[in-house]
Amino acid sequence: MRASHTHSADRERWDARHAVDVAADAGAPAPPDALRGRTELLPAGGRALDVACGRGAVAVWLAARGFAVDAVDVSPVALDAGRELAAREGVTVRWVLHDLDAGLPASEPDSCGAHDVVVCQRFRDPARYPELPALLAPGGLLVITVLSEVDEGPGPFRAAAGELRAAFGALEVLHHVERAGEASLVARVSGPASVPGRR
Repeated sequence: MRASHTHSADRERWDARHAVDVAADAGAPAPPDALRGRTELLPAGGRALDVACGRGAVAVWLAARGFAVDAVDVSPVALDAGRELAAREGVTVRWVLHDLDAGLPASEPDSCGAHDVVVCQRFRDPARYPELPALLAPGGLLVITVLSEVDEGPGPFRAAAGELRAAFGALEVLHHVERAGEASLVARVSGPASVPGRR
């Protein structure tokens, strides 16, 4: 799983890693880890943001379910792989090249409070935690999975036990689990849920 870094070589390192992954596996759309077995929690439609999207498996999966998806990553190689996957699946995703160590992208003036789903998977940066709920519309869903110290012990990029619940406890927590070195949380912003056809 990915963690936040401040090194200038981040992009090159992730490009190299994704190039190896692309060579080994073309990839396929897939739900975020925290929603496996509970996809009924998804809003009926609307806008979605995939933070640190990697090769776009989740972004393309969301687009195939009718969401208008923005997908953000630091790696051009990963985004190119995402574009190819989206083309193969016949869906459209807006791919955004951005270094999340500098914060979430602010290219869209209406991005705050505009998303019905925000996914952050395999990227952990507690400095970004307060920014994520602010991107959600009322009733919007936050879906996050990070490396955890639980069952694995401490590490520089692992969340302490209870970190996600502490960070996002002001939301309505629908699912939270910490085990086998991972922590996942699904939470909803209070307010009405998204309705079919909303964009």
